[in-house]
Amino acid sequence: MDDADPPRSNAAEFTVSELSRAVKRTVEDGFGHVRVRGEISGFRGRHSSGHCYFSLKDVDASIDAVVWRGSYARLGVKPEEGLEVIASGRLTTFAKKSSYQLVVDQLEHAGLGALMKLLEERRKKLAAEGLFDEARKRPLPTLPRVIGVVTSPTGAVIRDILHRVADRFPTHVVVWPVRVQGETSGAEVAAAVEGFAGAYGGPRPDVIIVARGGGSVEDLWGYNDEAVVRAVVASPIPVVSAVGHETDWTLIDHAADHRAPTPTGAAERVVPVRSECLATLSDRARRLDVAMATLLNRRSADLRLLARGLPVGPALLQTPRQRLDMSADKLVGALFKATAEARRRYLGTASRLSPHTARRPLVHAADRLSHTAHRLTRAADAVLTERRGHALRTGARLHPLLLERRLVEAKAETRRLVVRRDRAIAALLTAERSRLDGSMKLLTAVSYTAVLSRGFALVRRENDDPVHAAADIAPGEALELEFADGRVRVVEGTSGARPAMARIRPVRRSKKADDDTQGDLF
Repeated sequence: MDDADPPRSNAAEFTVSELSRAVKRTVEDGFGHVRVRGEISGFRGRHSSGHCYFSLKDVDASIDAVVWRGSYARLGVKPEEGLEVIASGRLTTFAKKSSYQLVVDQLEHAGLGALMKLLEERRKKLAAEGLFDEARKRPLPTLPRVIGVVTSPTGAVIRDILHRVADRFPTHVVVWPVRVQGETSGAEVAAAVEGFAGAYGGPRPDVIIVARGGGSVEDLWGYNDEAVVRAVVASPIPVVSAVGHETDWTLIDHAADHRAPTPTGAAERVVPVRSECLATLSDRARRLDVAMATLLNRRSADLRLLARGLPVGPALLQTPRQRLDMSADKLVGALFKATAEARRRYLGTASRLSPHTARRPLVHAADRLSHTAHRLTRAADAVLTERRGHALRTGARLHPLLLERRLVEAKAETRRLVVRRDRAIAALLTAERSRLDGSMKLLTAVSYTAVLSRGFALVRRENDDPVHAAADIAPGEALELEFADGRVRVVEGTSGARPAMARIRPVRRSKKADDDTQGDLF
């Protein structure tokens, strides 16, 4: 018996694709445009394709969201992890995963509290890096030559700044135009601050003013951008923040070197009042003139007071002139005294010199030379004798050929010794001859014959004894005068009579007389 056929259903059959498309149409038709409030979760930055993927969640549920690449550039608020936003878009399905997702066209901050929370977290992060430390902030220049202003070129802010600068101290102002509101304002402000510090082609400012008028937190949000804060901190030029009103605070106010309550206040902070500067300079010039006049008067009075205690010009020279005269008088006497002392020492030394005294070192040197030569000869003979005997004794024990060679070597050694002996004797004789020549020169220098050659004469008696004084000569005594070229005999006359010349004959002095006798000189 065959089984009965199963009952057939009247429900329509769908393929998976048909069912997915039907669900997609139903969802998109029922939720064509929605606004969803939630916290961004799972955001890891833009994908390599340019799209952004994240989730919106609240306490009980979450929904996938996507921002296509073309829509990302038009977003007023960029997605960030943990940011509470209101996302506007359309709901659709993703057939590959049987899921649904929100295609976001617009993002808005979900109330002021979310913005303030994000701002506080960013402030704590940057403060932890030390970007807000007071120690790194720099003073402003006193008189800037060029002022750079980063603001909108069409707003009232730039007109207020230019008007205030012109009133206080006219100087050159360079404006870098930027958007002060919107999604690109932060990037433009950061690029302007970096551009002023770089080679942008114009004059480099001495100070930079970042200015904007007042507004809501959303309007000023571009000045809370992290890129703006880092550009201000890295700028080598001092930066003045003038964003909003006095009660408005942004992160650039913490990072700037100085904060001004308003753009007009920034201009007042940057440039001084020209009239006040001129008044200050005039006052200081007047005070300097008074101080200089007072100092000159005081120094003049001190100079006059000191001049009264000084003596007149001639009185200052009296004492030095007297000391000079006394020293001149002492100089003459000291000169004569020194001359007499030198003469006394000379005569004392000359009296101790004689031919015998000069001959004594020569005799001793000749004796030492002869003794040394004798000892050297004996020593050489003894060495030769010893070598000859040693050669004979050795030759008796050696082969005749070896003996002959040894004899040849001994003869050569003997000749070398004889040559060395002759050289040593010649060197010794040369040295002693030099010493002997020196002694002979000394003896010639102290001999009286050198004095006779200068025109003096030596008086002798007939027995060749020298006469030392005129009182020693008897009347009528025969005398002999010795000159350099010979001798002359004379006879001493009686008192009052001239000496008579008995006979004139030149007498040559003998070498022995020159060496043995040194007479007195007249």
